[in-house]
Amino acid sequence: MHHQPVAPGASRGPGIPPFSPAPGAGVRSAVWQGSGVPDRASLDKQPDEVASMFDRVARRYDLMNDVMTFGQVRLWRRAVLAAIDPKPGELVLDLAAGTGTSSEPIARAGAVPFATDMSIGMLTEGLRRYPHLSFIAGDGLRLPFRDDAFDAVTISYGLRNVHDTRAGLAEMLRVTRPGGRIVVAEFSTPTWPPFRAAYRFYMGNVLPRFQPASSNAAAYDYLTESIMAWPDQPTLAAMMREVGWRGVQWKNLTGGIVAMHRGWAP
Repeated sequence: MHHQPVAPGASRGPGIPPFSPAPGAGVRSAVWQGSGVPDRASLDKQPDEVASMFDRVARRYDLMNDVMTFGQVRLWRRAVLAAIDPKPGELVLDLAAGTGTSSEPIARAGAVPFATDMSIGMLTEGLRRYPHLSFIAGDGLRLPFRDDAFDAVTISYGLRNVHDTRAGLAEMLRVTRPGGRIVVAEFSTPTWPPFRAAYRFYMGNVLPRFQPASSNAAAYDYLTESIMAWPDQPTLAAMMREVGWRGVQWKNLTGGIVAMHRGWAP
């Protein structure tokens, strides 16, 4: 069955939570090419700028992630999947799912992933690769789903692109059922000072050498800057607690280059 990216108001059938759009939520009507939107987003993370930037890097995004992380991203994905622990029949919101690389293993585990992203370009590429998955266009601050819809919600390397981090975490809590769980994977702060210094050198001096091979080098400048500006592990955990997530904990991967934060809905 060939699924198209869907707008709020549609339904996938029995057992699937009905869409319930917030005011202003919906699918962007175009990819914004030639619209005057810059190739790279600014660090204030306006949604249209971020979406347009990801539209332009969609085709080579997963390949560049593999190259720039020396394949570590695959290990991180497996760790995130284990933390989500999707069970057959569970409904899982995979936010900032991009091309569906993170959603496909959730489906293989027997759960029902909703691959949601605000980049039409990323969703279109995902649909080409994984036509059996459901792809939904949606903004992380105005998710097109009803309250308490999901057993689990996850977001990998996308929370730092949400315009308001606390509001995004609160919106994810809104759509998670009581007792449901969240798993956030994000680039973070290495914990050992010498390693942290080496990592910063890599980000500032080595990583830019990969960027000419990408489809949009300026976009990767933004990604580098957004990673370096992201709060450390305890600060993100405190934000999650502030908006209502319970039992918040984190686990460092690769010395803290990436951190997984996990919590539960009250």
